[in-house]
Amino acid sequence: MNHYETVFILNPVLSDDQIKETVSKFEEILTSNGAKMISKEDWGLKKLAYTIQHKKSGFYHLFEYQVKGEAIDALELTFRRDERVMRYLTVKLDKHAVSWAERRREKLKQKA
Repeated sequence: MNHYETVFILNPVLSDDQIKETVSKFEEILTSNGAKMISKEDWGLKKLAYTIQHKKSGFYHLFEYQVKGEAIDALELTFRRDERVMRYLTVKLDKHAVSWAERRREKLKQKA
């Protein structure tokens, strides 16, 4: 099982209920394909560096998980088909990135 991190940006005109529904839909796709969710983060509404689909902001979300590589195709296909998703990026983490992500999560826990 490989370690992955996915960041996706949702359309800023969505309501809170629509955002929660969308995020849970993507989480369900991962878990149904055997993923072990390590971390989920809601970064909130952020200003974009450049306009996407005539929008200047978007709701950012981060998933960190372990899954076999075949499950990534199903997730990214769903991202491409869903009009609520403006952009997404999935990265396979190496051992150094995994340790960095663990340290970052620990810092977030200490702040809370």
